Amino acid sequence: MFERFTLAAREAVIGAQKEARELRDERIGTEHILLSLAAGDDATGRALREHGLTAGDLRARIARAGRPGGDALDPDALRAIGIDLDAVREATEQSFGEGALDVPAAKPGRPRTGHLPFTPKAKKSLELSLRHALRLKQKQIGSGHVLLGVLHDDGFLSVRLATEAGADVEELRAHIRRLLTARAA
Repeated sequence: MFERFTLAAREAVIGAQKEARELRDERIGTEHILLSLAAGDDATGRALREHGLTAGDLRARIARAGRPGGDALDPDALRAIGIDLDAVREATEQSFGEGALDVPAAKPGRPRTGHLPFTPKAKKSLELSLRHALRLKQKQIGSGHVLLGVLHDDGFLSVRLATEAGADVEELRAHIRRLLTARAA
């Protein structure tokens, strides 16, 4: 499948591995791919920034999520059992200072060397990028297709982070589809 990836799409995947390593994560998740795309200099990266998704903010959100390549604490799930995560964070910060619950960007230990594996959701998002390209009748997978893949499933951490950052994910998806079809015309 990677033979169909454009240079920008390949750079996004390589960048995701770099971002996961820098965050001391053990696996590459959809959040790392989104972060790498947001750091990009191409039309996809610019579109992400236009929708309020910057690499710096996403990196901080991923660090706060606290679980390497996995799922963050789900405020809605905690609320369902009577725990208000925002109230806990606020009370903790009043007692111990701002960011007291934040996970440090550099987790203890040395960064892992060698290849980092993809989480199952990240693998699925890359498969979905191929499906998006095929649906748009395009032979190559560009960074826009990769973004559509990581934004495809509302269960992906990348979608949750984008939403929490204030992005209208459906509008972002539509924006990227317009960019992809305009380039193909």
